[in-house]
Amino acid sequence: MSDALLDVIRSGVRLVDLGRPMFTGMPQSPNHPQFWHTLPRRHGDMIRPDGGSAANDLIVTGTHVGTHIDALAHVSHAGKLHGGADALQAGRGGRFTEHGVHTIAPMIRRGVLLDIPRARGEAECPPAYEISPADLEAAMRAEQVGVGSGDVVLIRSGWGVRFAVSAEAYLGHATGVPGISEAGAKWLASRHVHAAGADTIAFERLAPSRGHTVLPAHRVLLVDAGIYIIEALDLEELASLAVYEFTFVLVPMNIVGATGSPVRPLAVVAGA
Repeated sequence: MSDALLDVIRSGVRLVDLGRPMFTGMPQSPNHPQFWHTLPRRHGDMIRPDGGSAANDLIVTGTHVGTHIDALAHVSHAGKLHGGADALQAGRGGRFTEHGVHTIAPMIRRGVLLDIPRARGEAECPPAYEISPADLEAAMRAEQVGVGSGDVVLIRSGWGVRFAVSAEAYLGHATGVPGISEAGAKWLASRHVHAAGADTIAFERLAPSRGHTVLPAHRVLLVDAGIYIIEALDLEELASLAVYEFTFVLVPMNIVGATGSPVRPLAVVAGA
């Protein structure tokens, strides 16, 4: 642990890691290139005259793998990106100079956790449960928090505990996956949030056996409202601490023209 991090902790601030570990075979969307990691050079493959040796890595991955953020270039509707940009023209040359992930500024913002199953008196939302505006407002009342312009809103469904069980359990293809409804996405957009995230693979509700065939919340947030989406968050520790307001920190990788980026966001909790 670095001296700088120790100084932060000693100052009475707790850091809660909201990112998932990345490993070969981890749960991820089948729509994106699989994460793969190997060691092309191992210790002992080459030994220097002084006896030293070094190992190195090769990583192959999609940008929407593990905990990640969707850039506005990720989704189009009727051939248009957010703001009316032509989706085909914007991607000429194999990268999105407009709305690519390199255009997302580092985030240090007010974060809000809306724990939906807690407000419902459950451990987790049922499979394929559609989180409505009424659910979001019930969570706000239960937690005595508000959601305002520029906030980052993280929505816990409880489904995140399945990440460590198996890819099949987390992806929930047969059962469906709980998530926000189109109306819920419009509720977030009406409050002009900066970004919204969830503990599931696709942020929004997935119907049983239908996978990612229809994703209206992505259209509402990314295309219509220009609001970033963060997926596959680990919200269990934050929920166990009953922390509903915090400083949210996220820095995407500066990949010019990419449609998304793996991230390791943090919740900075004061007085912990």
